[in-house]
Amino acid sequence: ALALEKSLWEALIAALQPTIASLQRLGSAVADLDVLENLAERADTLNWNRPRFEPLPGIEIRGGRHPVVEQALERTGQRFTPNDCVLRDDRRLAVITGPNMGGKSTFMRQTALIVILAHIGSFVPANDCVLGPIDRVFTRIGASDDLASGRSTFMVEMTEAAAILNAASPSSLVLMDEIGRGTSTFDGLSLAHAIAARMLTGNRCLTLFATHYFELTQLAVTHAGAFNLHLSAVEHAGGIVFLHSVEAGPASQSYGLEVARLAGLPAPVIRAARESLVSLESSASQHDPQGNLFGDLRESTMEFTLE
Repeated sequence: ALALEKSLWEALIAALQPTIASLQRLGSAVADLDVLENLAERADTLNWNRPRFEPLPGIEIRGGRHPVVEQALERTGQRFTPNDCVLRDDRRLAVITGPNMGGKSTFMRQTALIVILAHIGSFVPANDCVLGPIDRVFTRIGASDDLASGRSTFMVEMTEAAAILNAASPSSLVLMDEIGRGTSTFDGLSLAHAIAARMLTGNRCLTLFATHYFELTQLAVTHAGAFNLHLSAVEHAGGIVFLHSVEAGPASQSYGLEVARLAGLPAPVIRAARESLVSLESSASQHDPQGNLFGDLRESTMEFTLE
C-alpha cells in the first residue's frame, strides 16, 4: 500500500511538473481575489469608507472606529463612540489624558488600524479619512516583563522607547502609552517629558502620547506642535460613567479611586485611599512640591529644575 501510494504521488507530481509555474500564478491570483473580496464585503457590511491620500504629512480621521471593539459592543447591544483624530504639521503630538478604562488605548489603536488598513488598500472604519505619507507605525503600548532575558517591565519600556527615538521620522506614526510608569514619580515624569520633547523637536513624528502624568499637559504651552486631548467621563450617582468621547484640552481628574471601586476593591480600602488622597492633595496645595516641575526647562540642554 505504501509503495502504491508513493508511486501514485510521484506520477501526479510528474504530470503537474510542466504547469507548476502557471498553477502558482493561479494560486496567487486566487489569494489576491480572496483578500480583496473579503475587504470589499467588510466595507459594505460594516459601513466603511474609502480613504484619500495627499502629499502633505498628516492624518485627518473623522468619526473613526475600532472595528474589533465596535463589533464586540454591538453583540452586547451597546454602541461604539466614534472619535476624530487630526495630526498635521502644527499638531504633531497629542497629549492624551483621562481615566483608566476611559478609552485612551482604544483611540490610539484604532488610529493605527485605520492607517494600516488604508495602506493595504482597504476601506476604513471612519466617516472620512485623509492621510499624508506614513512610512512606519511604532508602538509602545502595554506592560510586560522579559524574564528570560532578565529585563524588567521598565527596561522593556525604555528599550522600545529608544528604538522609536532612533528610528522614527517626520512621516512616522507613533503610539506611546503611559511611558515611565515603572520607576519613581520624578524619574518617570522627567523621562516621559524628555521623550515627548525629543519626538517633537527631533523626530517630529506624528504622535499620540497617552499619560497619567498631568504635568505633561504643559507641553502644549511650552512646545509648538503639542496639544491636549482627553477622554471624557462624568460622576453620576456616586460612581463614574465613561463617555469614551475624545475632547480638546486636558482631563480635569483621573478618577483612579472610582476605577478601583469598579474593579472590586473592598469599601474600607477605598475609604482609606480617599482619606489619604485628601491628605496628600492638601499637603501638595500647601507646599506645591512639583506644581512647576517644568517651569524652568531649558530646551537646548534638556535640563530640569525641580522647585
